[in-house]
Order: sequence, then structure tokens, then C-alpha cells
Amino acid sequence: MVSVRGFAAAPSILFIGGTGVISAAAVERAVAQGHRVTVLNRGVSSLRPAPKDAEVLQADVRDGAAVQAALGNRRFDAVADFVSFTPEHAAAGIARFLGRTGQYVFISSASAYQKPPARLPVLESTPLRNPFWQYSRDKIACENVLMQAYRDEGFPVTIVRPSHTYDRTSLPLLGGWTDIHRLRSGLPVLVHGDGTSLWTLTHSRDFAVAFTALLGRPQAVGESYTITSDEFLPWDQIYRLLAKAAGVSEPELVHVSSETIAAHAPSLGPGLLGDKAHSVIFDNAKIKSLVPEYRADIPYSAGAREIIGWHDAHPEAQTVDRDFMALSGGLVAWARRAPLTD
Repeated sequence: MVSVRGFAAAPSILFIGGTGVISAAAVERAVAQGHRVTVLNRGVSSLRPAPKDAEVLQADVRDGAAVQAALGNRRFDAVADFVSFTPEHAAAGIARFLGRTGQYVFISSASAYQKPPARLPVLESTPLRNPFWQYSRDKIACENVLMQAYRDEGFPVTIVRPSHTYDRTSLPLLGGWTDIHRLRSGLPVLVHGDGTSLWTLTHSRDFAVAFTALLGRPQAVGESYTITSDEFLPWDQIYRLLAKAAGVSEPELVHVSSETIAAHAPSLGPGLLGDKAHSVIFDNAKIKSLVPEYRADIPYSAGAREIIGWHDAHPEAQTVDRDFMALSGGLVAWARRAPLTD
């Protein structure tokens, strides 16, 4: 058997999840690298099927008996957990895999970092605090549970914090495809804030390069890593790149404060006020010190073309949200007649 990074045989990797935007690319790369890959999920998604050389097991990870039936007492060199979102989920993972894996990689979120950030760039040492978004606070709580288990019991956790990671199916705009529909219809689109805050978008294939290189690395145990692109763009530019890819040369962008959008669309509030409204630039020096080959090669200009091309080839994904259409029309009208203030 071919040796892979010091293993006598190809390492065995369990992906919990494995069909999402981030995880599917990591599964594909791990299989391509010759790892023995097992994917455990509910088997309800067909959008990103597992590679043919991956073992696929079906079980709801929240059903302990079903997971036990699927995995038995198998051990893995590394377990990658993409679907734990609460401290209870994290505790269940510890109970299930303590003594059964050499590494447990928990996918947290860069939204857990301090909001608003007191300084840029964001480092792994940046405090974890997000008073705006429960999702982020739950990820922080998961990290606390897992790191306590590492300190008390030697549970071999590695924490990974991706930021906004996308693939060809993902649109980062407030309205998703609805905004592309508006652009192509010659209608103005909402942009939160003044369009100049900086945002980092990472292609899932780039993320996978660094992520899979962490698997089976004993020196990564007990550590946390940010994995993002080094490219950061103003939100206006993100909208313009997608407009250009969609064939719209002169998009009409209307700026409305994040607080106003959140007040009129509460479902958008946490993700806006707890993440997208703030400029974020990340320092990837730590992951590069362990994985020197890591480099995010896919600029968002290329990613935008890939996204629009995929959606144009999949009309079933071109969903227009009538509620967001109404919200956009109302806030655009409000912004245009709002009086200037000193």
C-alpha cells in the first residue's frame, strides 16, 4: 500500500455530512489523494453526490442508534464533522468518537470572531464574540466544549474556521438568484451599507486543498485554523462581478444601511449584522505554516462566471422570491426619497 504522509496505508477518513458546499469538495479531494473515505449522512441530497470511490453510509447523525448501527465500533484516522451546530451536538461527537479517532476536525465558522472586529486582519487569536448571531454563538459554545474535552481527556480536536465559502451553486447576494433576476430585468438591487465594506469569498475547491492537508496531522491537534482566500473585495465589486457574468454591464446598485434592511427583513438581520456588514480580512499565515502548498488560486471574477453559468444551465435553481422583490422595491423607493442629512 502506498504511504500517505507517514501512514503505513492510506488513512481512513470519516466525513460526517459530505454533500454540502464546503464538505463535498473536501470529500472529492480526499478521494483523489487516495484516502480511504467514508461519508455518513442522511442520503437526502443528490446535488453533490459522493465520488464513486467513497464509501457512503446512511444515518441521521442525531440518531445515536442509527449511527452505531452504521459505524459499529470502527475506528478512523480522522473524523471531519461538518454538521455540529450546538454544544449538545459537540458533546455527542465526543462521546461517540473518544478513543476511536486520531483526530476530530470540527468545522466552526469565521463568523465566531469578534464582531465588529477591533482590528484587522483577523487572526486565530482574535477573540470569539458575536452578540448579533445565535448561529455564531452556538459555534463558539461548540468550540468551548471540544477544547475542554481536549484539555481534560485528550480528545484530539482540531478546529477549522472557514468564512464565506462558495461553489457553483452559491450566490452571496442578499436576494440570491432574485438579485440576478432584477439585474437582468433592468431593476435596481439592494446593497447593504455603502457598498465599500470588504468581504472575503473562498471557493470550496481552494478550501479543500488546505482542509484535506490538515487531516491526519498530529501537530494540528489542539489547534484552530482559519482557512480563507487572501482576496478581499468591496461588496459593490462583488455585485458588479456577478452582474458582468450575467451580461449586465451597468448595474444599478442602491445602498441601504444594514440596520434598515434588518428592521424590514428580520430573517436577514443576524447574518447581516453578525457578519456581512463588517469588513473582514483574514490572515492565513497559520494554515500556510503547516500547509505551505496552500494558495487560493480561484479569484471571485472566475467564481462569478462559474456560478452564473451553472444557474443558466439549471433553470430549476432560478428561484425568484416575491417577498424579496417587494422588499427591494420598497427599500429602493424609500432610499431614493430619503432626505439628505448633515
